[in-house]
Amino acid sequence: MTRSVIRLITTPEDHRIARLAAAAIGLALIDAAIPLPLPGVKPGLSNIVTLIVLARFGWGTAAWVSGLRVIAGGILLGHLLSPGFFMSLTGAVVSLFVLAGAIHLPRRWFGPISWSVLAAFAHIAGQLLLARLWLIPHDGLFLLVPVFAVAALVFGIINGLIAARLLADPSFINTGTPHV
Repeated sequence: MTRSVIRLITTPEDHRIARLAAAAIGLALIDAAIPLPLPGVKPGLSNIVTLIVLARFGWGTAAWVSGLRVIAGGILLGHLLSPGFFMSLTGAVVSLFVLAGAIHLPRRWFGPISWSVLAAFAHIAGQLLLARLWLIPHDGLFLLVPVFAVAALVFGIINGLIAARLLADPSFINTGTPHV
């Protein structure tokens, strides 16, 4: 009986994506541990990593990091294939589509802060739409839009400011991780 060995060849890009996804996953776990008064309202700390990756390495790498974060977060939090997982996945996909367009806006007026706010609004819009179509088939759900919109604006600005600060920091080397 012959045993075959499958060898995976990884590239430096694969290693970069893995490191960045690990950072996003860690922040997602911290996010899940923060008690908040309203279900579904979270700071979205892992979006800081997505914004940095988007600015430094482009949309494709940001999509990989975000996708890996959603899947691994679902596994680690025990939510894989649950409604919460699909809510997270929908929010991530919709926000990535918005970011795909946002990165083409003039950099003079648009950057990590505006990208973060746009992505936060897209994320919550995708989640509310999925919730309305699948989980809560009642228009009363949309009465929560002002609360979620305020949360998206506040956390979008905060996360964007953090991402912009890290991107402007000269000690932040090309890999997107702090230089020690």
